[in-house]
Amino acid sequence: MRLVFLGPPGAGKGTQAAKLANYLGVPRISTGDILRRNVSEGTELGKKAKGFMDAGTLVPDDLVIAMTETRIRESDAKRGFILDGFPRTIAQANALASLTPLDAVVTLFMEHEELIKRSTGRRVCPKCEALYHVLTNPPRKPDVCDRCGSRLIVREDDREDVVRTRIDTYEERTAPLIKYYRDRGLLREVYAGGLIDEVFLRVLDALRV
Repeated sequence: MRLVFLGPPGAGKGTQAAKLANYLGVPRISTGDILRRNVSEGTELGKKAKGFMDAGTLVPDDLVIAMTETRIRESDAKRGFILDGFPRTIAQANALASLTPLDAVVTLFMEHEELIKRSTGRRVCPKCEALYHVLTNPPRKPDVCDRCGSRLIVREDDREDVVRTRIDTYEERTAPLIKYYRDRGLLREVYAGGLIDEVFLRVLDALRV
């Protein structure tokens, strides 16, 4: 299946996309993870993207489109993929439509204040990129990754002021994609509140897989 996950910051796109990718046996392609890796490695793409990411605004379309096109052409994506974090604008959606057909688009939704609580409680491992949350998915040992033992961090884009900016940016530029994909008969709307496994069952039901 060729799928896209939409939703505001903190809705759980990454978690649900990863679970579904494992369930379907296809890669989860996260433009956010790829961009953050480039920033940490100091690549040219990372240098260009860092200012936008730190401010909670969107990375320019041309950078993201080129990166995504390269990724979905790789061999592990031939049977399908899940795009997490792309597209985020109508221009990106049009570009994606010219690259590949889609089977469905899942959009996760929640109230804004709940989204802020989720995002500011998130912790990430800088080494293996495992995700945790201080309330809903804490590590066994506080601030230490269960997988590799590294010290967990709070990403710059998970600070409350940045989260609020990211939500506002989403509403302004990304939410119109909901109408775009609804008009094309591809949209599947899923409430993101509750436990991770509860949300996952809703996703499976919406996709009928």
